[in-house]
Amino acid sequence: MLRIPSFANADLPKSGLSQEIVSLRDRLTTTSKEAVTGRYSDLTAHLSGRISQAMLGMKALGDISLERSQLTLRAGRLEITQSSLGVVQERTSGLAARMQAAVSSDDSASKTAAARDSRAALEETFSVLNTRYGERFLFSGDKTSTPPLAPVEDLLADIRLIASTAVDADDFAASLDTYFNTAGGGWRQNIYSGTDTSSNPEAVTGTDPRIIQIVSGLAVMALAGPDEALPVFAGDSQSMYTAAETLGYGQTALTNARAEVGISQDKVARQKESLDVEETVLTAAFNETTARDQYEAASELRELEGNLEASYLLTSRLANLSLLNYLR
Repeated sequence: MLRIPSFANADLPKSGLSQEIVSLRDRLTTTSKEAVTGRYSDLTAHLSGRISQAMLGMKALGDISLERSQLTLRAGRLEITQSSLGVVQERTSGLAARMQAAVSSDDSASKTAAARDSRAALEETFSVLNTRYGERFLFSGDKTSTPPLAPVEDLLADIRLIASTAVDADDFAASLDTYFNTAGGGWRQNIYSGTDTSSNPEAVTGTDPRIIQIVSGLAVMALAGPDEALPVFAGDSQSMYTAAETLGYGQTALTNARAEVGISQDKVARQKESLDVEETVLTAAFNETTARDQYEAASELRELEGNLEASYLLTSRLANLSLLNYLR
């Protein structure tokens, strides 16, 4: 007698194939990722007892990446600081000598021109000292969220008042020193909004003596024009000559300040180079431990794709199976 197979459990073959298809798809996804990245997805299974070594290598590479980001940020701040100080040095170049020559010869026209250019240099100096990098004002000390300097006109108004009330050159010099160099002076109370010092040892603040010398000299020289009519600055003014001399000292000191910033920039560059070497060595060691042969992964990927297609085809045929097809 002809035995006709029972199809009561006909779903069992399809169920088994479905599980195989899921497994194949998971392996396909994993192998595809490994073929692209060149690294095993499941390092724990691949490395077994060596996983701790690989994790230490990965952590070291992560630390290098973080340190490089910090160095890049530091390098950016130093670059902006260097550029800003360079602008100040360039804009003040020659002004001290011009004002001293104009005062010595009592040349009104030359003194007026030097005063005009000193005002322009002072405005640009304030502008670059109010520079920020990202959200950080670089010349504000630890008050990095606050612009360090008030408008130039506020400073000139203070210096104009000191000059108009000064009895003589010595009185003016003493008042000017108090204004710029004491904690309760006008510079800190009215103009500079930052801190005297900074937790960043590479920062230059608005109370740095080199900055104060330049700003002080420029502010006085900017008031040398005849339109100001300030007696202490009239004629062969000792106060004006001293202001030009102070600016000259500040320019020399600024050169040293820029050299210090340059040394810090070189140090950062060397640290980044050292990190690059360290990263190369660690990456090679990590790759040796965790790398997946991409050609091998690609070959396995093609094989898995073929198996998956065959499984789909077989599943489709099982789904269409009927008694009539069986009898045929």
